[in-house]
Amino acid sequence: MLLSTSDSKTPSLQHLVKIWAERYTVDVSSLSKNPKFYGELMKAALPEARALTASKLCNNVLYRTNSQAATQTKSLYEYIPEIIDSQLGQRINQVAAQVYQKTLEMYQQQSGLIVTPITRQITKENAYNQVSLSLSAIPNIEKLANELEPLLLKYQDQHITANDWRVVGFLTTLFNFSNKLLINQLTAAEKILLCPYFKFIEEEVALPWHRVCAAAAKHELGSPALNLVEEMFPVASEISSTVYCRLLQLFPDHRSRKGGLSDPDVAHSCLRDLDMFQAYLWLSVLEENIKPVEQELVPLCVMVMPSVGVKWEMIDKWKRLLIDEIESCVKLEHKLLLLDYTQGMEQAFFEARRRLGDRGEMIKIPSELGENLTFNFNS
Repeated sequence: MLLSTSDSKTPSLQHLVKIWAERYTVDVSSLSKNPKFYGELMKAALPEARALTASKLCNNVLYRTNSQAATQTKSLYEYIPEIIDSQLGQRINQVAAQVYQKTLEMYQQQSGLIVTPITRQITKENAYNQVSLSLSAIPNIEKLANELEPLLLKYQDQHITANDWRVVGFLTTLFNFSNKLLINQLTAAEKILLCPYFKFIEEEVALPWHRVCAAAAKHELGSPALNLVEEMFPVASEISSTVYCRLLQLFPDHRSRKGGLSDPDVAHSCLRDLDMFQAYLWLSVLEENIKPVEQELVPLCVMVMPSVGVKWEMIDKWKRLLIDEIESCVKLEHKLLLLDYTQGMEQAFFEARRRLGDRGEMIKIPSELGENLTFNFNS
């Protein structure tokens, strides 16, 4: 979940922020072979073109899109009709529109294209490297995060008002649906420039990457914990893709309320949530405490995943495959440090399932998070 974050300008934090920003870069190597489209992209990046894009999405169009997305989200989350009433739905929709409006303001503040060559290792054996052209779509990610933080905290606070953590899943899904509807209104060039901002909004609610960067401030450059996170942060999406493909092989017939594992919407959610597990793991490593997993990730999974048709067996396999893949990618010198936290994650989920048993029981959200809430969950 998102918590208020105070950034200190330490070298370790700034180094991790740079890695964070790379999540939202776009590979534009192929565009060099298409001068006409590259020219369209350059025009779309001009200040006046960015203003036109923002104007196209703002006001009534944006509000209608959010309303439509809210309707779609409600139909998915039919299991909480008593939670998302009309008044709460309207408040959520209004704050979501404000988040998009602020994002579009920030989008207009950038001008032109920032394209840099990036060298990526293609194989784990380092057989060869590949150089690609990367578009920095969000050049100042700290500023964007800080500008959006008050609105996103207000948006997230709706789950506290509703007294139910399942609303957090609703909030994330609303952004997911809104993003898709808004993207459909963009040209191909506008999509390249603006989609990273939409991705950032959705991730900022669900993935604590900003907190991971902030937690780096307590570590010196070269510390074992920071080195481990610096090694694994850039490959989070690659690890998620590998685990997702393995899940497809193991559970070809699995279906949740959203559909089968191979459905595009389900794939999107799976990849985002696999990234979320990794973000909480690295947050725990840098905070030198397993509490983020115990007090945030586990309660969220307990409340949301089974309620949308994801069984505990799937959660257990998901977690085990993810940990195995992470351990296979970590350098030998970091394996012992990693083990403390992967075992902590395993134990946290085991204890949660043991407490729930077959009938389910009361789940208490720790007061350290600013609430003192208790919910009932039936597995």
